[in-house]
Amino acid sequence: MSKLTSPFGPRTALSALAGVALFASAPAQAADQVKPDPKLVVVISIDQFSANLFEQWRGQWKGGLGKLGREGVVYPNGYQSHGMTETCPGHSSLLTGSYPNRTGIVGNNWYDATTGKKSYCLLDESVTLAAPSEQDPVSPRNLMVPTYGEWLKAVSPKSRVYGVSGKDRGAITMAGHDPDGAFWYQAGFGFTTYVKPGEDAAAKLAPVAALNARLAAEQKKKPFVWTYENKACAALEKTWTTGERTWDAKLPRPLPANQAETLRDLSASPYTDAVTLEAAAALRDEFGLGDGPQVDVLTVSLSATDFIGHRYGTRGPEMCDHLSRLDARLDTFLSRIGKAKGEVLVVLSADHGGSDFPERLHDEGYDISRIATSAWLKGLNQQLRADLALDYDPLVAPGGIDTLVIVGADKKAPAAVERARIASAALALVRSRGEVAEAYEINDLLTTPPVAKGTSPDTISVKERLRRSAYPGRSGDILVAFKPNLVPATASSTYVATHGTPWDYDRRVPILFWWKNAQARERILPIETVDIAPTIAAVTGVPIPKAIDGRCRPLGAGHDC
Repeated sequence: MSKLTSPFGPRTALSALAGVALFASAPAQAADQVKPDPKLVVVISIDQFSANLFEQWRGQWKGGLGKLGREGVVYPNGYQSHGMTETCPGHSSLLTGSYPNRTGIVGNNWYDATTGKKSYCLLDESVTLAAPSEQDPVSPRNLMVPTYGEWLKAVSPKSRVYGVSGKDRGAITMAGHDPDGAFWYQAGFGFTTYVKPGEDAAAKLAPVAALNARLAAEQKKKPFVWTYENKACAALEKTWTTGERTWDAKLPRPLPANQAETLRDLSASPYTDAVTLEAAAALRDEFGLGDGPQVDVLTVSLSATDFIGHRYGTRGPEMCDHLSRLDARLDTFLSRIGKAKGEVLVVLSADHGGSDFPERLHDEGYDISRIATSAWLKGLNQQLRADLALDYDPLVAPGGIDTLVIVGADKKAPAAVERARIASAALALVRSRGEVAEAYEINDLLTTPPVAKGTSPDTISVKERLRRSAYPGRSGDILVAFKPNLVPATASSTYVATHGTPWDYDRRVPILFWWKNAQARERILPIETVDIAPTIAAVTGVPIPKAIDGRCRPLGAGHDC
């Protein structure tokens, strides 16, 4: 049996798998599960935390991640059930109980055919940002459904809802409309938020002002440098060539050349999650979340795993050290929020999964490769120009080549007859390409009846997955599913791995529920991220809206929600 290279010591491949299997199959305690009765609900999303990543490192965690996995109700086979598995739509599903075709958040970006411009998922030009930024102004306006926090406030007006993240789309989509606060980390400033007309920026930032000042002082005195905290991770070091770049997977990273690179490197490091957890704990302490008679909500979206996964891949020394650090930081975080006077329910999942970069997987014997995105789109447009006698490119791809938008010469929506002519030719051309598994025109998806509610997410068709990512005016004209293990992303100096496909390596995520004195249970059958909100609602006595896609899942034995 060949040896596995492990930063935690040599093990055979068989023993590595057996260790996880024995751990996962440990019998649940015989005592009946006592349902939680929380006064504080903490929902944590680890961005790009695939089920594969969870299982790969699960047996090594001794801190907070380990505690949740050992002591909680664990669903290792959770699913983001839509097709376009990106950060914004994935987060929109976590606390709404709804798929993106209902939340309206179908991608990180979409194309506004009325203006001929690309639009960010949370763009709202009626608001401003509390801190100076080159980013677009954002708010929850584009989120078309309420979140659990809003369900809760409807029956418990004194409940508080706060959200914090390393990304605006992680904080806003989980906290929902009109929370008590939604904050995200902006490297070089600290935590920021959005400001509606008539609101005062300083007042909106007041809950995080002291933390921001402290973080700035600490960075000025001793800037964060990412070196190994877990030195065993150095065993995974190797030199790689991705695209036209050759680089060393190792820590510390080369020194940045300028301030922009310094801030970018800081974001794509464990520092982002460390300060996000600190902000979340500080909000709990400052506002006494969980101390009163009402139920409070704290949402925490940890973005560093996604930043690191995109930049360095998911199975190298960088991710190894990051997850080791996160395990330790979550342990401290759980201790701090555990000081709440009421019971605390912690839920952990992810907005989507992800895969390692193709070159490393190919080196390990997998048949996996990249699709050169610009060349692929250019080829489609050249063929359509010739076939349809056009003097312009009729297709644009605002967020990736899996979503194609039909435009006229002015880059806006063409007349209906012309759109239909281009759509017919483009769809046939896309479907003829050998690298494409399936492709659908948007109106076909919008008029396709949904499968029965409760259909297992691992059995639904690719078309159904894409249907759940289809929203009028936001989803483009042709949605494409490339064949598995064909990665529609070109490698760059800061981007080597990605996600976004309808395949299981991007859809499967863990879903964990933990509270003090919970009986550890392993639930192996698939559930969906849209089941999280109704499950929380059931244990907190909040009415579950009928017009959602998810179902309550019992945290105890049997079927009682």
